[in-house]
Amino acid sequence: MKKYKLAIVGATGLVGRAVMQILEERKLPIESYGLFASKKSAGSSFTILGKDYIVEELTENSFDKGYDFAIFSAGGEVSKKYAPIAAKKGCIVVDNSSYFRMHDDVPLVVPEVNIEDAFTHKGIIANPNCSTIQAMLPLKALDDKYQIKRIVYSTYQAVSGAGKNALCDLENIDNSVPLKKFPHPIYNNCLPHIDVFTENGYSKEEMKMINETRKILHRPNLKVTATTVRVPVRNSHSESINVEFEKDFTMPDLVSTLKRFPNLIVQDNLSSNLYPMAITANGHDEVFVGRIRRDGSVDFGVNLWVVADNIRKGAATNAVQIVEELLKSY
Repeated sequence: MKKYKLAIVGATGLVGRAVMQILEERKLPIESYGLFASKKSAGSSFTILGKDYIVEELTENSFDKGYDFAIFSAGGEVSKKYAPIAAKKGCIVVDNSSYFRMHDDVPLVVPEVNIEDAFTHKGIIANPNCSTIQAMLPLKALDDKYQIKRIVYSTYQAVSGAGKNALCDLENIDNSVPLKKFPHPIYNNCLPHIDVFTENGYSKEEMKMINETRKILHRPNLKVTATTVRVPVRNSHSESINVEFEKDFTMPDLVSTLKRFPNLIVQDNLSSNLYPMAITANGHDEVFVGRIRRDGSVDFGVNLWVVADNIRKGAATNAVQIVEELLKSY
């Protein structure tokens, strides 16, 4: 069996570290790794499957060593400059930033939902937004069966999704030091403000969910709206998703449809207070769905509560899964 080389860009960040952990767990047929980060982070060392690697400064020559794959988790500006360089040198890039997601010639992929799109790549594959990824599993299952007419998202997003400085703000209990990430305290507070606001009054995070949902489901005219909120939870995003269908359904059939979908776990037993929670989704790669109930305000509607680890399935795991699926075709 051929062994492959994989580069991790942004190796020292939250997602980059999770990528290394997940690669260890899944044991892909990767012979060697290259770890890259900014000049400030270069020189750090990490061990992957018993072999030590030194983090190198990312440069235009970093991909001259013949990498087959690269997972980028270093932000949009880094991806904008370096992902095309890697692709031109024969490396397939899976990019975690938002930069390429809405490019027409770049597939936006959740493996359980639209892995076939990954094989249309031209060197770069985009990883969707963390809040979008977890929503796609239950929505794909239900769209295939009942055809979705409209989606209303309300998210409760963990602080880890905003990076290391955001986690510092969460621990800033008495506001004794200046905030590093947020415009207001996040401890004991909720901020209806993720990313910058756009001219239409929506935040960029809300527009990401709207546009990415349409692209992944191949439903360009699907009616979608979103409100995204940062909450004082360290890790794992929670989402309330209201869905209206074109077709009627029975609750047993709908729940059964969700239970059959890969890597989607139904937790919905109200008598024992069983429902998805951030604290129990933490550290898992699956998406959890519960509080499943009919919406009586429309003809064919349902409410879902969806929770997943935003650093793992919402970023690192999804990227590694894409590489894993591509490797199967080699």
